[in-house]
Amino acid sequence: MVVFAGQGDARRSMELLWGPRVVAPRTGPGPKPGLSVEAIVAAAIEIADADGMTALSMRSVGERLGRTAMALYTYVPGKTELVDLMYDRTLGELPSSFQASDGWRSAALSLAGALWDLHLRHPWLLQVSPARPVLGPGEFHVQETLLSVLASTGLPLSRVRWVVSALFNIVRGSVQAAAESRQAARETGQSEEDWWYARSALLAELAPDLPARFPTVARLGEEGEYEAPASEEPYLEREARLSFEAGLELLLDGVEAAIVKASGPR
Repeated sequence: MVVFAGQGDARRSMELLWGPRVVAPRTGPGPKPGLSVEAIVAAAIEIADADGMTALSMRSVGERLGRTAMALYTYVPGKTELVDLMYDRTLGELPSSFQASDGWRSAALSLAGALWDLHLRHPWLLQVSPARPVLGPGEFHVQETLLSVLASTGLPLSRVRWVVSALFNIVRGSVQAAAESRQAARETGQSEEDWWYARSALLAELAPDLPARFPTVARLGEEGEYEAPASEEPYLEREARLSFEAGLELLLDGVEAAIVKASGPR
């Protein structure tokens, strides 16, 4: 499921993203006092965290708050605007500063790790496509934090922006594999181990010539023999994390090489 942000009323969404909206007290029929945009967004995030975006509706949010769906519309026009607010508020959880005392690389590693953790805490973020940004303060906060950390490399911002994009894509791509691994076990009712054991035995039986047909893949398996992790971290989730860490290290190695190249011959 892919959700595109920015599909609601542009002005209303931007007003809600960038400032509180004061609702005049109502003396006649209308929503009970105590509702607020923040309360609605918080309830929506809780629903998405627990059950994903498919469980999200104005009705489900209203039920969580003990109100009707109609009571919410005074505060948030609809689900499309609500998704914008949820996405932006959640991105705002990213810490605003990272210690650069040990250098830009250490700060970049900490920042990327925080982004990974944020997406794993709120896996529904991965269902919101970045193709249409929400242009809210939380989104700008993430951009500012990433840019400020990597700008300390001394590289021109015109190049830093591409590093930021690559880092963000490494995080999203790898953490999605971890999040989907958790989701698969929950939704199918079959553990990761049971699924792999059943199919690996069948693969060996039905494709005995697989190493000859796909020698590089076979060599990869031989060089990377499976070892049970010391922790209880599921295998595919661990593989996703290791992929994230390796990809990030390679990206930052490239940044270091670019810094050396930019400094000229010694």
